[in-house]
Amino acid sequence: MFFVLSKVLGFFAIPSNLVVLIGIVGLFLLPTRFARAGRWLAFVSLVVLAILGLSPVGNALIIPLEPQFPPWDATQRGAGWDRRARWRDRWVGPRQGGIERGGRTVDRGARVSATLSQCPHPVFGWQCCADHGDAEAKFALPLLENLGVARDRITLEDHSRNTVENAVYSKAIVQPKPGERWLLVTSAYHMPRAIGVFRKAGFPVEPYPVDWRTRGVEGALHPFATVSDGLRRTDTAVHE
Repeated sequence: MFFVLSKVLGFFAIPSNLVVLIGIVGLFLLPTRFARAGRWLAFVSLVVLAILGLSPVGNALIIPLEPQFPPWDATQRGAGWDRRARWRDRWVGPRQGGIERGGRTVDRGARVSATLSQCPHPVFGWQCCADHGDAEAKFALPLLENLGVARDRITLEDHSRNTVENAVYSKAIVQPKPGERWLLVTSAYHMPRAIGVFRKAGFPVEPYPVDWRTRGVEGALHPFATVSDGLRRTDTAVHE
C-alpha cells in the first residue's frame, strides 16, 4: 500500500507531470463558464514547460546534490579502500532508470570490482519497476560478464521496486558483518538520497559517486538544446 501511494504521490510531484496536468485542466475549462481561468492555466502551463525545458533550471537544481560526496579516494580510510587493512571490500550498485541511462554506473561498478581483487561478490541492484521492468535483470549477467566480471562473483538483487527496497533486500542478501566495508556505486546526484536510505536500513556503506551530470556551478548558466532534456533534468533533480 505504501509503495502504491508513494508512486501516485510521486507522479504528481514530478514537475513536468504537474505542469502538463494543469494545462489539460485549462483546456477542459475552455468550453465552460470558467474559460478565462482555463486560458490562463493553459498559457501558464506552456510558459512553465518552456522555462523548465529550455532554461538551466534543471542544472541549477541538481548542482547542489552532486558535490555532497566527493569522488572516491582510495587513500582515505572511511572513504575508500585501504590496501593495508585486512578486511573484505565489496560494493553495492543500485541504479536508476534503463540500461542506457545507468550504463556508466554499471561500467564503473564492474571496473571497481575488477580493480579490487578482495571484492569477491559484488551486488548489483536492479529496480524491477524501472523503464524496462524486470527484463533488465536478463541483460545484467551478459553485460557484466562482457565488462570483465566473472559470473561466480556476481550477486543480483532484482526484486526491489525503489531505493528503499533496494537497501533492505541488499542488506538481507549480503548480511554485512562488523569490520566489512561496502562501496555504494551510483550516480552522484542520487548518492545523497541513496546513502540516507541505506543508512536508515542499517546498512553502512561508503559513497562511490559516478555519472556526474553537470560541471559544477557553471552548468547553471547553460540552457538546454531541447525541451525534453531540460524537463528530464528538472524532474530528476526534484525527484532526488
